[in-house]
Amino acid sequence: MTKALKYVLAVLLAGLALTLGAPAASAHGGPIKLEVIGDGDHNVNVLVTYKEDKHPVTEIVEATLTATATDGRTFGPVPLRSAPEGQNLYHAAEPLPSGEWKVTVKATEPAKASKTVTVKAGAVDVVPEAPATTLNPEKAAASGSVLSERSAAQDADDSGMALKIGIIAVVAVIAVAALVFILRRRNLYARR
Repeated sequence: MTKALKYVLAVLLAGLALTLGAPAASAHGGPIKLEVIGDGDHNVNVLVTYKEDKHPVTEIVEATLTATATDGRTFGPVPLRSAPEGQNLYHAAEPLPSGEWKVTVKATEPAKASKTVTVKAGAVDVVPEAPATTLNPEKAAASGSVLSERSAAQDADDSGMALKIGIIAVVAVIAVAALVFILRRRNLYARR
């Protein structure tokens, strides 16, 4: 292989590496947002997303939960543990006792954040299964907006993937064209 061909291939591979590596590295980071809500029973769910792009935080989140009841009882600090239901969903390591609580969640990693909400623990109302719109239209609309935000984020991720694939295809075509050009030129000089 000639020096020129090696140089062209090295430049193309470096460009490809930079093109594919840079967006992934800079896609997330910065401040995080905590969404804290009671599960209606004895636990608290914490959804962790990035504030700027609303994508899920996939790094390990270090956070604690403390709570004060309306009757003066205290609970915690209790560490949050990753929940099996979702990538960026966390639960308190211990169940919250029954009652109304002012819950504060403080995260220290991957970024500092804090959120305080009021939660009722142990107040499970058993309602027969029915479409969400007939039970509580406002709640259904709110959960629909959360789902639409998540699907919009997923669509943005999908379009980012299509862009990466397109860039790879363009770089591959340029590499093949450069290789053909160099080989033709080499054959021309060899004939002389």
